[in-house]
Amino acid sequence: MHPRLESIWKRLPKPVQDTVASTTDRLRGVTPPPPPHPDLSRPIRMLVGPVNYAGQGYRWSRAAEADGTVSAVNYVHAENNLLQYPADYTVTWRTTEHSRKWQRGMADTIAADYTHVLIEACFPILGGMFSGDLRQQVALLQDRGVRVGIVGHGTDVRLPSTHLTSTPWSHFTDSDEWVAAELVEKAVSENLLAIEDIAVPTFVSTAGLLVDLPCSHFLGVVIDPEHWANEAPLLERDRIRVIHAPTNPHVKGSPLIIPTAERLHDEGLIEFIQLDRVPNDEMPGVMASADIILDQFRVGDYGVAACESMAAGRVVLAHVTDQARQEVERHAGMKLPIPETTPDTLEQVLRDIVARREEYRAIAGTGAEFVRRMHNGDFSRRVLAKHFLSE
Repeated sequence: MHPRLESIWKRLPKPVQDTVASTTDRLRGVTPPPPPHPDLSRPIRMLVGPVNYAGQGYRWSRAAEADGTVSAVNYVHAENNLLQYPADYTVTWRTTEHSRKWQRGMADTIAADYTHVLIEACFPILGGMFSGDLRQQVALLQDRGVRVGIVGHGTDVRLPSTHLTSTPWSHFTDSDEWVAAELVEKAVSENLLAIEDIAVPTFVSTAGLLVDLPCSHFLGVVIDPEHWANEAPLLERDRIRVIHAPTNPHVKGSPLIIPTAERLHDEGLIEFIQLDRVPNDEMPGVMASADIILDQFRVGDYGVAACESMAAGRVVLAHVTDQARQEVERHAGMKLPIPETTPDTLEQVLRDIVARREEYRAIAGTGAEFVRRMHNGDFSRRVLAKHFLSE
């Protein structure tokens, strides 16, 4: 939308916006899709949505269903699913924001068919109802007998001012290259206040987010380990292959590590390959072709990409804070098989891997077991059952 038109649009009252948008859709032949329904034969029926970041809403839903008592449905705004992760129900943001028919239908369906709703990233589960006010939407669902929970994914609950104290390489130190830290601070502060006000069971996808939500439960990300498993040899080339495939170069810390990797490449110590926007279905082959995966060096946490790399049996290098390590190791009963690596120590670590290959093969060899203990869905299912679905 042209900035001038957008400015005019934002000044219109919400009912006027809804009428204009819905009329436009109707003239274009767009019909709001009917709400999704769970399996009513199961006693616990959970709706998860609406962002599905990295396909996690879908994965948590499948994990929850594994014990046979839960029917779970995840939904996502089409605009939040550009990488086409699997989802049970997809609807356009325009529909959820402006179709009062869809909003009423979704609210009624949830009240009639679902027992639980897990809201992702503080996004309004009922779209534009109550002008997108999350507190009012949660109150409506609770009044109609639905149990509500919230799960934080990352930037939605990671406070810049706090993160800047946890790691000197924080992606908020020069965030004007990405998004202004003060804007993120304001949005996250509002989300944290809403979570405090709503006071429902709260979860976080990664351990580092417990710093911002200490009363929440670590849920963990979920992957399919078998999809990433391979028998490719590791660290047998004279010139080891190092791959970096960032989804967001600024957040992953690419500018901080690429000069070092390129210099070691030119020296002949490693073969460095930087990839950009590789389709997800091609990534298992990419992983199998690598010896080392350079994950992220600014956030101080690990997520889906690192889990996929560990499941593939590769050496994963990343910066993970002591807080995050201790939390996951407490649950896993084993060490996180990601050698601590920062932009300042990357060269030292890579040279050490070349010199002591057998030791690093052993570390990588524990990756699949760590993922099985923490990230194949079993752990997440137990957390949801204990802190949300059983009450």
